[in-house]
Amino acid sequence: MDLVLSYTPPLNKKCSPLVLKDDEDVAALLASRSDSTCKIPLGVTFEPTEVCPYEKSGQESSDDTDGSHDGFRDNYFDVDYCDSEPTDVGSSRQTLPIFRNAERTSNDNGASATQPAEGNPPVDPLLQVTGAGSDEPVNVPTIEASDSTFSDGSDLHEGKYFNTKKDLKRKLSDIAMKGNFEFRTRKSNRSLWVIECIDPNCSWRLRASKIVPESTKFVIRKYVGVHSCSLLNRNANHRQATYVVIGEQVAPQYVGVEKGPGPKGVQTFARTELGAQISYYKAWRGRKHAHTLIRGSPEQSFHVLPSYFHMLEKLNPGTVTRIEVDGESRFKYLFLAFGVAIRGFRYMRKVVGIDGTFLKGQYRGVLLVATAQDGNGQCYPLAWGIVDSENEDAWSWFLTQLKEIIGDTDELALISDRAPSIKKAISTVFEKAHHGACAWHVAQNIKNKFKCADIMGSYWSAVNAYRCEDFTGYMIEISNRYPRVAEYLENKVGFEKWSRCHYPGLRYNITTTNMVESLNSMLVNARDFPYVALLDVI
Repeated sequence: MDLVLSYTPPLNKKCSPLVLKDDEDVAALLASRSDSTCKIPLGVTFEPTEVCPYEKSGQESSDDTDGSHDGFRDNYFDVDYCDSEPTDVGSSRQTLPIFRNAERTSNDNGASATQPAEGNPPVDPLLQVTGAGSDEPVNVPTIEASDSTFSDGSDLHEGKYFNTKKDLKRKLSDIAMKGNFEFRTRKSNRSLWVIECIDPNCSWRLRASKIVPESTKFVIRKYVGVHSCSLLNRNANHRQATYVVIGEQVAPQYVGVEKGPGPKGVQTFARTELGAQISYYKAWRGRKHAHTLIRGSPEQSFHVLPSYFHMLEKLNPGTVTRIEVDGESRFKYLFLAFGVAIRGFRYMRKVVGIDGTFLKGQYRGVLLVATAQDGNGQCYPLAWGIVDSENEDAWSWFLTQLKEIIGDTDELALISDRAPSIKKAISTVFEKAHHGACAWHVAQNIKNKFKCADIMGSYWSAVNAYRCEDFTGYMIEISNRYPRVAEYLENKVGFEKWSRCHYPGLRYNITTTNMVESLNSMLVNARDFPYVALLDVI
């Protein structure tokens, strides 16, 4: 029968007892207690003598890369000594060397004895223990602060299951970051994962493997959750704080919002919630990875776009969707108009503002918008499109799709800026509708070309004048002060494009494309989303 002494450290988290194998372990244990007068509970058990797995010969580790580990610990974690089913936590007894750096001296007979370090204070008599086979007291060696033991603070245990190896890695990375320690991989393949603390003298270990070769589930076979490495080795800039782990942890903060925390916010999150110090670049990559987890990647967006449009048409009767591809079946354009918007347009003012805004995602592009206005002056989004750029072909394709849902009559007014591509596309597609220029864009052109901001009051009065007599008076005032401006407005732009009284159709009081700009500003944060995520926001 063997006499086994075990001691459960007073830690916040539960852990397996430490086994005291000899007098040196007892001495080291007593020295680790800061309060020399306290009582230390010991549990005494008797077990039949047997050969432990780690004491078997010929079990040298084959994958120990640095050769700094002792044989029993390497073999113990590299070889399964349990059955195919995971062992019960309470039935597994972990043997941990508590301290390994105590100073030792050899006597004349070759036997080793523990001696106090030079210059240490006298040992308290209460902390003296009796050596084996002798009544002489053994002085307790002085143990440095770096030789203390502590738990990793996790809820892991032998026999715990994980659905995949990825889930297990994510759990261990989270534990490492919160505990400010690092681990490295000793062995890894599709069915096995063996890790250890980065300090070669530390006792922290974990070995996990598949339940059965055909399964994806992993189970912890062996686990030592107590560290015996130095507290000075704790590092907040550790290898487990990868951008993937950071992104997975911060991803919930981007659910249901358009913006979420920026890179600096991710740095703050990693420091306060995970205890990790990360660079701005790693925070940026972590934020990007979180966006991918929540909103999908651009490639996935292109892949699911046809299915997404199919479901929109099925759940929203009357919805019109179009996808245009090139000769190699690659995405080129898309068009979307919800059925409810199409049906409601008959009750709106027949004035449609069109404009485009650039997208900021990986594949860029331009978002085209067509919106109307109701009797209360509220924006009424009508149709959306995504094209490669604002060119004549793209605008012609978009306006052709728009014409199919709103028609082409002489009562229809189209308001846009004076981009040549839009002007040509409207004249080609809409034969009966009237095209008007955005008065704000015309004003910006005047200020930039002629440097005459002081006549903007007269210009806006001419824009909003109902009677031609009033309009003529304002134009005379502009002509007297800046003849070139008057000539530009009359011959280059044309009175019928920007003035209310000369417009051939009904544009009401809508003289600018502000209703389109309002929608663009609403999507300022969503413009860097993948296409499907952008359409979800719309």
